[in-house]
Formats: sequence, C-alpha cells, structure tokens
Amino acid sequence: MNLIFSRRRLLGGMGVLGASLMFPRQLLAGDSDDPRQIAKEAWIYAYPMLMHYQTMEKQALNPTAPEYVGGFNRFRHYSELFTPNNRDIVTPNNDTPYSWAWLDLRSEPQVLSVPAVPDDRYYVLQMVDQYTHNFAYVGVLSTGRDAGNYLIAGPHWQGPTPDGVKAVLRSETEIVMVLGRTGLKNAGDLPVVRALQQQYGLRSLHEYIGSAPPVPAPAIDWRPWNSKTGLGLEFIPALNQVLSLCPTQPSEQALHARFARIGIVPGQSFDPATLPQATRQALLAGIQEAQAQLQTAVSQVRTTLGLFGTREALNGNYLNRAVAANVGIYGNSVEEAFYTGTRLDNQGQPLQGGRSYRLRFAAGQLPPASEFWSLTLYDLPDRQLVANPINRYCLSSRDQLQEDADGGLTLILQNVAPPEQSNWLPTPASGAFTLVLRLYGPGQQVVNQRWRMPVVEVVSA
Repeated sequence: MNLIFSRRRLLGGMGVLGASLMFPRQLLAGDSDDPRQIAKEAWIYAYPMLMHYQTMEKQALNPTAPEYVGGFNRFRHYSELFTPNNRDIVTPNNDTPYSWAWLDLRSEPQVLSVPAVPDDRYYVLQMVDQYTHNFAYVGVLSTGRDAGNYLIAGPHWQGPTPDGVKAVLRSETEIVMVLGRTGLKNAGDLPVVRALQQQYGLRSLHEYIGSAPPVPAPAIDWRPWNSKTGLGLEFIPALNQVLSLCPTQPSEQALHARFARIGIVPGQSFDPATLPQATRQALLAGIQEAQAQLQTAVSQVRTTLGLFGTREALNGNYLNRAVAANVGIYGNSVEEAFYTGTRLDNQGQPLQGGRSYRLRFAAGQLPPASEFWSLTLYDLPDRQLVANPINRYCLSSRDQLQEDADGGLTLILQNVAPPEQSNWLPTPASGAFTLVLRLYGPGQQVVNQRWRMPVVEVVSA
C-alpha cells in the first residue's frame, strides 16, 4: 500500500518554476482524537525525518554501502566531474563538488575549521538537523572568506565558548549532517578544489582544547529502515527511535502529545502486529490519506521557495517540509541558492532535441547572483547529462560568454554547432530535455519574486 514517489519521475515532470506555493498549516492541524487523522498528520511529520534517516544509514552506518563516508565525525570529499556516463544520481552538477559528514554530538561538540578563500572562490557548509532544518551555515555568504573555527553543539551541551572559536552553532538534535559544496570553475580547477576540501577540518572539542576525552556516549542499536518497505505502519517505530535523539521543542509539545495517542513516543517500542484490527485499519487509512496528500502537493510545486530553511522559516508547515524531502532533500535555503528551470518553450511545447532555441537575458536582467549562476541541460525522463562533441554540459557566468551589443546575453540551444560557439549549449539530436538554472547567492529580487527566468524561444522547429 505504500506510495513510493520517484524523485526522478517528479523532477522530470516539473514545468516552469514560478510563483511560490505554500501549504497552510491548517491542513495539518486538528483537535480530533480520531487515530486515522492523527496517523495522517504524523506520517506527514515523519516523512522527511525518515528519508533523512535513510541517508544517514547509508552514509554513516553501513560500511558496505557505496555512499559510506566512514562513520561519524569525519568528512568524505567528492571531486570528480560528472559526465553522461555517471548515472547514479539525477540532475548532477559540476558547479559545486560535495563534501559530506555526519556528526554525533551526544558526548561533546565538534569544531569545524575552514580555510581562508580568495574573492573568486565560493564554498558553503550547510548544517542539517534530524528534522531536516537548515539550522546553520558556514561559508562565504554567511560567515565570510576568512579562516575560522566554529563549534557545532547539540541541544544539551553547556560550556564556555573556547578561545579561537568564532561562533557556536546550536543544533536542536544530537545528530547533525554537514553538506559542503565547493565552487568549481572548470576541469583545470579540480586540483585547487581538492586542496581546499582537504582543509575542511573536524575535531572533537576535547581535541581542540587539549583536555581529557569525555565519557563516550552509549552505542545505539540503530533500526534498519528503507523507504521501499518502511512507509506503512513501520514508520512509527522508526520515528520513535529518531525522536529519542530529538528533544521535544516547546512549539511541538501539543503535537507530540497528540501523536502519543497512536504510539508515537520517543524511544518507545511499537509492534504493529499487536494492534486491534479496527485501530490498525484506521492507522493504515490515515497513512494512505497522507501519502495521497503528499503526492498532490508535490504535483503542484513550481518553485523551491518556502521549502527549505530553518524551523522559523518553515513556521510549522510540515507539509512543505515533506514536499521538500520528496522533490530534493537537502536543498539550500533561498538566501544561499535558488533553483529554477523549464522543460517548455515559449509556445508551451516540450523542449525537443533537433530543434533550435535561444534563451535571452535582456540588458540588466542577467541572473542576479552574487557568486555565480549556471544553466545545465538534462535529458528526459532520466534527468542525466547529454553527450555532445565538445563535452559541454552547462553554461555559466564563469565562462567567457559573449554579450549582445546592448549588454544582454543570448544563449544558443541546438544540436548543430553554430559559427560562434562561446554561448552554445549543445542539445540532444532527438528526445525531450529540460533546463535547470542555479543561482548561488541569489539577489533579493529573486527572493521577492521580482525576477524570473525568461522563456526559451523557438528559433526553428
């Protein structure tokens, strides 16, 4: 009965990303004691936390998984260029190679150290808690370009700020994910990016200050869980384990008391087989309604605005948080990056290989990004890079693009090479494709929706 939503299918079907779509908190609020309604609300609440748990299981708990980063409190860096031969993930980009780390903060904080970077280098380290909130950032847009040490602390840590630490970044949860992105200019820039990644450091607090180590936190018997089998009644025991590492926030006390009526209690066991038949059917019906609600909400998404951010930014909108986890978990807060794009031309028709198009930014209307922007082409429905004779998969503000006479910028989208190739983004010879525009350091006019990506114009069919 589980509805498993395919991120590949969803992203392939998204159209022009336009106005922000927010889902009212009232859709999730209720005073009913009906277990069906409570199960519906609880499933929406749990979905992003469980998808996050699934990522942690692969990256931090399972040494046999290809995604394994080496356990907790250490980085794994990725710095190879994606090509059409890499088909493990959808919508890959070569803008910002990743660095991943998972932190266990139960016994003590971790100190994150970053190097100084020049004015033309972008990097960001995004901190994500177990609720999937982007609770803090370290990077050129948030903390500047100087070197620095930042203490990442869990909810229970008490202590003075150590000398040399610029800021304490407080997580609501005991487990934190750090996702780093380092700006890559071109293939020749890879050695510089790799050297920079090696300077991202993690040290336990006792190592940083030179004190004796604390008593280790007890080992956790992590429950195996995956989205293929765990989104039915099995979501409840999995959520109970996750919540044992997430102290209840004051804003959620009433919600958690409500969830407790169907067995959702931090750290408590839950066996669906022991449920009375009527209760079991009510919970299953609520889960089905929640899955349908999420599917409907996902189908209406036209922008990432309002989907990613802090607890305060999301403002109790648990449906938006679930949608975010479905369409692209770990998206950046809009202050850091903005993603838009299209799969349609100015006539409302799907973009097709073999046709010629242009994308023109008028003078004064270039993508407003303080760091850089990039436009990447993907095939559909697979959302993979497209092979072409010049191995060019995106155009970027970091490229040597040729401006129009009036200061605008015209990008050429076609399969056959034009006489002047500096602004050419090769398209497939046939088949549908889509475009994704990424803005790093988006301007306020993007946040306020006063700037939109222009339409892709048909030049010849």
